[in-house]
Amino acid sequence: MDEVDVHYGVHHPTEPDEEQVLRELFGEPDADGVFRAEKKISAAATGATGMISEARKSLGMSGRPNTITREYASRHGDAFLRAAWCDMAVTYWARHSGNTTAVLPAGDRAFTVWHAQDFQRVGFWHSGTTASVNQAKAGDIVFFDWGASNNISAIDHVGVVEVVLGGGRLQTIEGNTDDAVKRRVRGSNVIAGYGRPSYGGGNWTEDMVRNLPELSKGDTGEHVQSVQGLLLARSHPEVRMTGTFDDTTEAAVKAVQRWGGVDDDGIVGPITWSVLLRVH
Repeated sequence: MDEVDVHYGVHHPTEPDEEQVLRELFGEPDADGVFRAEKKISAAATGATGMISEARKSLGMSGRPNTITREYASRHGDAFLRAAWCDMAVTYWARHSGNTTAVLPAGDRAFTVWHAQDFQRVGFWHSGTTASVNQAKAGDIVFFDWGASNNISAIDHVGVVEVVLGGGRLQTIEGNTDDAVKRRVRGSNVIAGYGRPSYGGGNWTEDMVRNLPELSKGDTGEHVQSVQGLLLARSHPEVRMTGTFDDTTEAAVKAVQRWGGVDDDGIVGPITWSVLLRVH
């Protein structure tokens, strides 16, 4: 059974409700009730637009059990009927918009920490700094840490980016915020980071491999952490996700290369990335 977020009290707004903030930023809504900010959503990727559209359909849903928790429980057990459901909502929207593979790299999630780690392991994780948040896109999956540590293991909550407002602020749609689906406006102070789904109908692993860097001993950074996470997933518990390509990481890379039938040079290039990600 999957884990769930158990800290019910942290699923609450940390800033004023969306309408109050948007009125301050953008004035009065149009005659149809739509704020001008909402119209900034890019239609470049049908997948992201579909994800947001599906999330909008759930706005106003409240209480539990509900449609989202019932569907998740039908696959994973009745313990999920009344559990914290923010990530169940993301799972529901992904499945109902045809974005399961893009949004859920490792399958259904009810536990936000594991979902964020999924994005980190496949190299699609972005930190929650103000500069990084300003580069977010509509349809990104955004994770929150009310303790402001930006530590993945401390993540409390998740939502979908609807509009990037600038200044480190995002307009989101979130499930289980005050036990309902609502729009919120969040700042980078509580954003731990976000995952970027590979929308657009392509194979996310193949798309990613084409853009990943070559890594070897001595390199550092988030991509090295991704390699280390993938090595852990390939049964190398001796590896630690330090972000430094050390001797232990190199030895594990060579072992995986031998397992995958490629040259065991300890360098993570396109072929080795493919082995780590099982791209065929």
